[in-house]
Amino acid sequence: MITNVYVDGFNLYYRALRGTNFKWLDLCKLAENLFPEDTIAQVCYFTAHLLSRPGEPGPPQRQLIYLRALNTLPNLTIYLGTYRPRTKTRPLLNPIAGLPEFVTIRDSEEKGADVNLAMRLLVDGFAGTYQQAVVISNDSDLAGLIMYVRDELGLRVTVVNPDYNNYTHKDLDSAATRVKRLRRNHLRFSQFPSQLSDSRGVISKPSEW
Repeated sequence: MITNVYVDGFNLYYRALRGTNFKWLDLCKLAENLFPEDTIAQVCYFTAHLLSRPGEPGPPQRQLIYLRALNTLPNLTIYLGTYRPRTKTRPLLNPIAGLPEFVTIRDSEEKGADVNLAMRLLVDGFAGTYQQAVVISNDSDLAGLIMYVRDELGLRVTVVNPDYNNYTHKDLDSAATRVKRLRRNHLRFSQFPSQLSDSRGVISKPSEW
């Protein structure tokens, strides 16, 4: 079966990769390990460049190294949204008498990755580039789109839930043709080598990973 894989990068990171030793993840190898009997035509990865925070220069630098590693994969395409810095004012959960009840915080918000995923899934579906779409995410906002591709385009959509600790959201479960769970062994056996290379030279796995 000709299969395209659509990876919600932040959902995958926060639900499966953060706090593990599996961040150096070869997404094409992951797709092959998840669906060994299918032909993986393309893998689409949706993310946004991280913003530097005071005292934390590491995460954006490590992300750039990882994106460079992903760019060595011939059938993978990276689609970038944006991160926007914001300030928010929120009430304190347990205010102290005589002190302000609200606090202003520095925050950042990712924009565009889910829209990019939705657009690519539809465009590819209308173009007939896949028989099966695989969506790696547990974001229920994608349920309506997945149901449309399944019912209106008549194409298979398999949702891969990257969350080890929580069930697949009921809306996704209802919308998808099939639901599959991502296991730690899928991640363990889908790692890049510690070093690889591109036209610029050697790419090394970040030491913190």
